[in-house]
Amino acid sequence: MKTWKALSARSAHGVVGPLGALTAVAVVVALLIALTSRGGAGDVVGEDVSAAATSPKSNLLPKEAAKKKEKYADWDGKVKVLGDGSTSYTGPQPHQLKPQKLKPGEKPPQFVVFSWDGALENDDRLFSRFRRVAQESNATMTFFLSGMYLLPKSKSDLYQPPQHKRGSAAISFPTDEHIRETLQQLSGAWREGNEIGSHFNGHFCGSKGGEDWTTDEWKSETEQTYSFVKNWKTNTGFTDIKPLPFDVDVETVGGRAPCLEGQKNLLPVIKSLGWRYDASSPGDFQLWPSKIDGIWNFPLQLVPYPQSEKQVLSMDFNFLYNQSGDSTEGDPSKYTEWERLTREGYLNGFERVYHGSRAPLFIGNHFETWNGGIYMQAIEDVMRNVCPRKGVRCVSFKQLSDWLDVQDPEVLAKLRMLDPAESPDWPTFTKK
Repeated sequence: MKTWKALSARSAHGVVGPLGALTAVAVVVALLIALTSRGGAGDVVGEDVSAAATSPKSNLLPKEAAKKKEKYADWDGKVKVLGDGSTSYTGPQPHQLKPQKLKPGEKPPQFVVFSWDGALENDDRLFSRFRRVAQESNATMTFFLSGMYLLPKSKSDLYQPPQHKRGSAAISFPTDEHIRETLQQLSGAWREGNEIGSHFNGHFCGSKGGEDWTTDEWKSETEQTYSFVKNWKTNTGFTDIKPLPFDVDVETVGGRAPCLEGQKNLLPVIKSLGWRYDASSPGDFQLWPSKIDGIWNFPLQLVPYPQSEKQVLSMDFNFLYNQSGDSTEGDPSKYTEWERLTREGYLNGFERVYHGSRAPLFIGNHFETWNGGIYMQAIEDVMRNVCPRKGVRCVSFKQLSDWLDVQDPEVLAKLRMLDPAESPDWPTFTKK
C-alpha cells in the first residue's frame, strides 16, 4: 500500500514554498486584486450522476433551518415562479447524495470537493467544459457565484460595495451575452446536482477588502448578492430566459469569501442566514472538518508539492504563484513541466488521505487560462483520475455537510485526531 509521510502541524503548518501559508496568502492577494473577468458558451445536457434527490438536513440553527424546510412543505408539484421571475422553486434538487451514517467498523468514503470561484461563463467556455467533465467523471461540484456576474455593467451603480465607490469592483462586470450564458450554465449545473454557493460580489481584497469589513458591511455585501441573483430579470430586461430553477434563499447554504479574507466578521452574518458551512479559511492541513460556532469550516488545504519539501494550498492560483510568481503568463517553455507538477501535487494530496485518514480533500479553482490553461487541464486530469475510483465520492460542499451532519459526533472526533497519512485499522477504529 502506498502511503505518504505524515506531516505534523507543528513542523509543517503554513509552509508554501519559501513562505509560510498565511504569508503566501497575503502575497498572492495582490495579484488576485488585479485579475479581471474576461468575458461565452452554451448549455450542456447530461446524464444522471448520483443518487436520487433528498432534502438537505442541517443541525445548524434549528429555527432557521426549519423555516427553510417548511417554506415548501406543502409544495403541490407545480413550478412556483418567485419575485420578478428571476428564480423559481421546481422541487428538491435532483441527483443529491443520500447521507448515511457510518456503520460500526465501516471505512469512511473518500470525499473530494472541486469548487469554482466566480462561476462566470465567458469566452473560454470553462463553466460548460467542467460541467461536462464532471458528468463524465461521476462527480458533482460547488460553483461559488459572484452575484455581480448577473448585473449588467449599465446597472453597476446598483452595487454599493463596502468602503468603496458605488458601482466599483475589483473584477469586471459581465457583458450582456455572458450574463445570458451564465444563467444557462447555472440552471443546467443545478439540475445536474451541482451546488450554487456564494462568492459574494466585488472581490475586494487587501486594504478595504473583506478582512477590513465589519459585520454590518458583510451583511450589506451578502444582501446585495442575494438581490442581484433574485432580480436579474429586472436588472437585465431579458424576457426570453426562463427563471433559475431554484430558490436562492433555500439553496444558498455556504460560500467562500474573495481571497479567503474576513471570516471572523462574516460568520455572524451567514449564521443568521442559516448557512451551514464556510469555505473562507486561508488554509490548513488535510484534516477531518470541524465547526466554528456551529458552522462547518471547510478550508483550502496544504498538499505536497512534487519533488520538494514544500506544501502548497490546494488552489490553482497558489500553484501558479509557486511557478511564475505574480505573472499569469510565465515562460511557455515551462508550461508542460508546471502542468505535470500541478497535477501531481493534487494527486499527492489525494493519495495521502485516500490511503491514510480518508479526510475530505478540498480543491479550489477559477475559470481562468493562466499560463496557457495548464491549471484547467491539470484539474480535469485529476477529476477524471480520482472520481471514478473505488470508495471515492466527488461531491459538493453542501452534500458533504449533509453527510457530516448524520455522523456520530464521537466518530468524527476520533477522525479529527488522525494524521493525514495515518491509516488505522478501520474495523476497530470506527467502532464505539
